[in-house]
Amino acid sequence: MHPRVILSVGNFFFSIFSALVTFILLPYLSLFMPAAYTGFVVAASAIGAVIFFPFLPRIVARYGAQQIALMLALMEMIVLFALAAAPGAVAGILLMAVTIVMQPFFAYELDLLLEATVADTNTTGEVRALFRTAWSVAALAAPLLLGALLANSDSYGRIFIAAAAMLVPIIILFALRRLPSGPAPHLAHMRDTIICIMHNRDLAAVTFGNLLLYLFYVWMPLYTPVYLHSVLGISWVDLGWMFSLMLVPYVLIEYPAGWIADRYLGDKELMLAGFLIAGGAAMTFALLTPATPLFIILIILVGSRIGSALIEAMVEAHFFRRVSKRDVNSVSVFRSVWPLSYIIGPVIGSMILLFGSYQLFFILTGGFIVVAGVISTLLIKDFK
Repeated sequence: MHPRVILSVGNFFFSIFSALVTFILLPYLSLFMPAAYTGFVVAASAIGAVIFFPFLPRIVARYGAQQIALMLALMEMIVLFALAAAPGAVAGILLMAVTIVMQPFFAYELDLLLEATVADTNTTGEVRALFRTAWSVAALAAPLLLGALLANSDSYGRIFIAAAAMLVPIIILFALRRLPSGPAPHLAHMRDTIICIMHNRDLAAVTFGNLLLYLFYVWMPLYTPVYLHSVLGISWVDLGWMFSLMLVPYVLIEYPAGWIADRYLGDKELMLAGFLIAGGAAMTFALLTPATPLFIILIILVGSRIGSALIEAMVEAHFFRRVSKRDVNSVSVFRSVWPLSYIIGPVIGSMILLFGSYQLFFILTGGFIVVAGVISTLLIKDFK
């Protein structure tokens, strides 16, 4: 099996694992603490990831990305089996924090391994497309599996076992086949790179737009499931198929959006539409009640992902129009908004819920996505 296929298959199963854990993250933590405090656990875990992240290049240089990825997958399995054994409150919270910390590390190793398979930069788009398609297709299946496993009760132990099972193919593939390894990464002069980006209005604006996108990816997947299930009383069976349909826009929209941006509109117009749609849909969640028909909720869910799919496609395209993929430092700053968003987003969510309600949460976060998204888009210099 070709290394790129192995990595795409690995990304497929990693996507299911990640989605299963993410969807039940706050509902599970809510078993041990008030829902308003669960965001602080996620934020603390993200801080741990940020602290350890600078040591990864040195560890990769010594042991290799494939060995580190294999070790992380094995450690994740152990943690998930421990969670499935129904530990007490303190152990459950700590174990969940550990699994949160390790996910961005594993994604980083996959990214390094994939880059090592690309000899010609002209094939980077094709290779990345296969890799991301594997993730997107798996993301459609994960909610259906979630709904089936939680059909009769909120037995989250089943989810942890299923998530652990998703890591088995990754471990087998990585243990049996030696994958190409590129040069060890190093992030020199990161401070200078950040200063350079901040002095370039275009790069600063699109990087901030990427941060907004990832804040959306924190707020919606974490807080929407617990709100719809625990507050509105929608069963996991219904949420399973609804979340699966919700993710279809990522498969159908991103490529056509990129094609239209390249040939007709440019990045700016579609990015602006994405922020308006995503933020507007998030605000609409505040209007839902237990009596709201499921198809109305489904329309809002799908609409929110149409918006975020447009943002994702345009932010990625615009940034890499301006910055070469070989500019490791600039790309690293761009990618670093993922762990940063996992620190900022849950803290904001918990603060809102401590002093307000879920309705206020969706109004404020959705409104922020709209206003900040419009500002960042207007600051971008379109290429057309």
